Amino acid sequence: MNSPLGVFQNPVFLSSVIAWGLAQIIKVPMEYVRTKKINWALLLSSGGMPSSHSALMVGATYGAGLFIGFDSPVFAVVFSITMIVIYDATGIRRQAGFHAEKINMLIGELLAGDFEAEKKLREVLGHTPLEAVAGTLLGLVVAQVLWFLW
Repeated sequence: MNSPLGVFQNPVFLSSVIAWGLAQIIKVPMEYVRTKKINWALLLSSGGMPSSHSALMVGATYGAGLFIGFDSPVFAVVFSITMIVIYDATGIRRQAGFHAEKINMLIGELLAGDFEAEKKLREVLGHTPLEAVAGTLLGLVVAQVLWFLW
């Protein structure tokens, strides 16, 4: 029987998780540069620069290609899922963020008096193409570095 800790000996898993973790960590200083405020909540939230979705999936995809083979069925499946995730992050989820922004604006205008809305909708749901590219590059770099070190 395999040990649950054996997952830490899996370079494809490590490529994806390290890329995801670095993307989440990088969001905090990137947001600080933009707003001059530290927002630790970004460590566990979606949206923002770089795309952790893109980093995670590209780390897994490129890691699968490097460690298992670019001609393997595993690479083909992971590549397909990666394309869906990145498309979703830059398309559908981004549009949902635009809708949340407009709805929040309308609520603010309707409730301009002393009445306070219970909860604003989260506006940063998806990613800009630049955020997705940054996450993609991060995933590639992490998988490549891990492949060199492995």
